[in-house]
Amino acid sequence: MPDLSLALEKARVPEHSVPFMEAMSQGTAFMEGDYLFLTADDWLMAVAYPLAGDYAHDAFERALRAALRRVPKRLDGVDCWAVGPELPPRLAGHVSDRDSFYSLPADAPVPARLRRPVARAAERLTVREGRDFTPAHRRLWAEFMGRTALKPNVRELFARTEAVLAAPGADLRLLDAVDAEGRLAASLLLDFTPGPFCSYVIGAHSRAYYTPHAADLLFARMLEAARREGKGYIHLGLGVNEGIRRFKEKWGGRPALPYVMAGWREGGVSGSSREAMEGFVRLILQSPSGLSKRQIFESLPQQRPFAMLWELTKGGRTSWIGGTAHFFCCSFEMAFRDLFERVDTVLFEGPLDKETLDEVEQMGKHPDGRHPPLTEVLSEAEIRRLERVVRGPTGRLARLLNAAVPHPADVRGLLADTRHWYAFFSLWAAYLERRGWSQSVDLCAWNTAMDMGKTVIGMESLEEQVASLEAIPLSRVVSFLRDCGDWNAYMRRNMRAYLSGSLNRMLGTTTEFPPRTTRIIDGRNQRFRERMRPFIEEGGTAVFVGSAHMLQLREMLAEDGFTVRQVHPTWRHRLRARLTGENDVLFPTGRV
Repeated sequence: MPDLSLALEKARVPEHSVPFMEAMSQGTAFMEGDYLFLTADDWLMAVAYPLAGDYAHDAFERALRAALRRVPKRLDGVDCWAVGPELPPRLAGHVSDRDSFYSLPADAPVPARLRRPVARAAERLTVREGRDFTPAHRRLWAEFMGRTALKPNVRELFARTEAVLAAPGADLRLLDAVDAEGRLAASLLLDFTPGPFCSYVIGAHSRAYYTPHAADLLFARMLEAARREGKGYIHLGLGVNEGIRRFKEKWGGRPALPYVMAGWREGGVSGSSREAMEGFVRLILQSPSGLSKRQIFESLPQQRPFAMLWELTKGGRTSWIGGTAHFFCCSFEMAFRDLFERVDTVLFEGPLDKETLDEVEQMGKHPDGRHPPLTEVLSEAEIRRLERVVRGPTGRLARLLNAAVPHPADVRGLLADTRHWYAFFSLWAAYLERRGWSQSVDLCAWNTAMDMGKTVIGMESLEEQVASLEAIPLSRVVSFLRDCGDWNAYMRRNMRAYLSGSLNRMLGTTTEFPPRTTRIIDGRNQRFRERMRPFIEEGGTAVFVGSAHMLQLREMLAEDGFTVRQVHPTWRHRLRARLTGENDVLFPTGRV
């Protein structure tokens, strides 16, 4: 692309090396105005060093706004990072690092005090240039990392050296110092991709095959290579600490550009409803802890009104039934507390206590041989794509910007060593958690009911629930995993439908979800109907089942003589229901 070629032609900092940055971050680069950006669907990085002219707050903000329009919006906003010579004043509270880029003119001579040591090293070592990452390099990298305390982002650079060397469009090279026995004494990784300069990326020297001043010899040859390639200077990276600064200054490196880094969250959906806010206030006022009100408020997850709820009335007695989601992006605890003030008993599909969940997990981790491992069904390309989607950004840039997941899911391990339904739920949960979906609607309701001292009952036994999991067709799991590229759109549609309380739209987004089969849904619906009926006929009961069960259960309960009326918690929900014309009231069979 012409604009990205321009970034290489007019590069000012190592971050302008587009192929290298894409390989490290696994993101996609694009230009907005004079500024380079990278994104990987759920995050955005801005390189705020303009390719032309000086940095200006207003120009950068315009480019940033345009770039944000390319990133899919999340409920809680977009995670952003920026590096630049300075950043807008509004980001002052988000600055995480300040430093300087060091550079060295390509025509700089070897410092006088290093000429003799470099000459002696040249007598004992042969310098080679190449792009092959050999077993000798792996041994040197492992030795160096084993004895040196490295930051995670630097360690990731060493770990991904082989990958970046093979990055399309990149001109990265290894500069090696080899002794007379052919052993690797030192090596540098250099990036020649940017037009104006060469970047010194990382380097290591061996103690096992130690040769004095091997690294200095490579620095001298690096200068020669830069001149040979027509580079004006060498980017030596950041100062980092006093020791690294001294080494760079020993070779004549000097601060060239200021460096400021910030990380923040841009945009996001506005706060919760008035009802949820009132719940916040009640919780804050009643809290017995020693935390301040602000600390309590900030520690709570985002609260939303619960719209996937129906009121059941029969014979002057009232109960409620709600559709849940295993994973979600916000909490409904305040809404549940309001609801549970009006009930004595809360029913769930099955038990959700820790012991039961642990038992289900153990079953899922031990295949019974009825289905082949998913690694035998999915192709290598499909597994790699699934890894990228589930694990998210990886590499040096992701670690540097804190965008990498601290403990990413073992995708291959789950596919190879667990039951198909356990792998599906685990991978989907890992993906959602990476996207900020750390809540569970049914678990939130269970824990809230227990905390409020309600009678809590599971309608199914553990054996019945596991049987439903085992009934999930392998083919649907495989299809869902193969379509992982659509997960983001699916997740966002599902979120909007659930928050709006639109059951029809909700089910329209979940037809491809593996457990949503007629066999599973219909069989369990009849079971739920029979087991909840004695409780809801008494009144004062709240029932929670998966949202996919609600479409048929509403009809069943109307057949049983209940008036089923959807609860619209805010005027927006009432207006939406009126405009869409959805049938939010079902009368008992035989009534108009």
